[in-house]
Amino acid sequence: MNRLQLSADNPASPPEPDAGPRVLAAVDLGSNSFHMLVARLTHGQLTIIDRLREMVRLAAGLDADNRLDDASRARALACLSRFGERIRDMQAGQVRVVGTNTLRKARGADRFLEEAETLLGHPVEIISGIEEARLIYLGVSHSLPLIAGEQICVDIGGGSTEIIRGKGYEPKRMESLYLGCVSLSTQYFPEGKLSARKFDKARLAARLELEPVKARFVDPPASRFIGASGTIRAAATVGQQLGLWSEGITRAGLEQLIARMADAGRVERLELPGLSEQRRPVFPGGIAILIEVLDALNIDCMQVADGALREGILYDLLGRLGDEDARVRTVRAMEARFHVDTAQATRVEATALRLFDPIAEDWKLTGDENRLALGWAARLHEIGLDIAHSQYHRHGAYLLENADMPGFTREEQRVLARLVGTHRRGFSRSAFDGLPRRRVRTVQRMAVLLRLAVLLHRSRTDTEPAPVRVHVEGKRIVVSAPAGWLAANPLTRAGLEAERDYLAEAGLDMQLEPFG
Repeated sequence: MNRLQLSADNPASPPEPDAGPRVLAAVDLGSNSFHMLVARLTHGQLTIIDRLREMVRLAAGLDADNRLDDASRARALACLSRFGERIRDMQAGQVRVVGTNTLRKARGADRFLEEAETLLGHPVEIISGIEEARLIYLGVSHSLPLIAGEQICVDIGGGSTEIIRGKGYEPKRMESLYLGCVSLSTQYFPEGKLSARKFDKARLAARLELEPVKARFVDPPASRFIGASGTIRAAATVGQQLGLWSEGITRAGLEQLIARMADAGRVERLELPGLSEQRRPVFPGGIAILIEVLDALNIDCMQVADGALREGILYDLLGRLGDEDARVRTVRAMEARFHVDTAQATRVEATALRLFDPIAEDWKLTGDENRLALGWAARLHEIGLDIAHSQYHRHGAYLLENADMPGFTREEQRVLARLVGTHRRGFSRSAFDGLPRRRVRTVQRMAVLLRLAVLLHRSRTDTEPAPVRVHVEGKRIVVSAPAGWLAANPLTRAGLEAERDYLAEAGLDMQLEPFG
């Protein structure tokens, strides 16, 4: 069994569980391979108890319109049915499933994702390239001893290449490039044909992708250079067995490896010790990328780490179970960056959650993630004011949907964007377009609660919480408040009455009922 030690100075270390060992799982739906890692947390130590990997080459199944072909879908779903047998019965908070570059690019993948979620028994989170880079760095940095200086980590996947510079456990600069071993092999080594000229063209394509970003990473020189994941690990093994290097991957050794591959003429003729048959078709593209990365970043020798994206997912999951959720740090950073009135954000958050808790079960909003999303949306609902007051809710929605938000998946960002974008003014059904069908009703209902919370704090003062209660039954919403309080707050009453008309646009029936 593999053990990943969590140390006292590790910021991802959670409090020791009270109920004994806890089992966690990370699933990485990569562009080339699908991976699953299952670990047990006991006495501050992660022990890997199950590890599965299948090469599905999802990226190779994208057609000219970025739609998955039937063969790749079938391979992927067959793999996920096997993965699902292992994790389907695990609790929601113990499992994270993430999709990367190919699923980011794939058009019309909703049905595939629905089938995947059914087979796994857990939601699939499509993460951005920058979030992928953050998680990779988290996994890599926990798999090696800490050093005093900065380090550069490189991960060459099937559809993208991530480059991260950081110190300790914290990434400082991150890039995700549309440059992967599957995509480059498909484009420049069609039908498995190899030649020096084809390698030159593939290397030039990689060089052009790296050129705009390399300056962010080369100065000042880093203290350590690390490679992660399948392409780089395979290259390290092949080079060692051929005697091309001993301590780590070198540029000179890669040049010799490329010459050897070009001389073979075809992929199927490659005789490279330690290279699996499954890895062989995408290896040329990966090596072309790797040597250009070493050239661009002035790397003389690259060592290889055991940790990568899936290990990073596990550590991030541990943080969420403890008190180190990266999303909390991101929300705080955005509050500061966009000069949020934190006192007002705190008022709105408290009221939104006070309205949420009693009706969560009746409105099928149970689950920590829904409550967290509502709270974060309340804290960030005014970030658009930093751009302009006019249509500030739309400015805020745009920022939340398009910003790099460490810790958040694309779907989580879309949810926040819809909540913030609908917290005032019109409330039509179309405002929730772009969300997965399974999420539309849930997000719409959370948006109602955020709207009410914002409306109840229009005065922006620290008065006693408004004595308002909300009862729900399907599409019917009853907002009740003391008649005397409504009479003393005519602006709020007018706002609640206007809200009735706004919600009707989305087919919701809101009633204002004074009592007492």
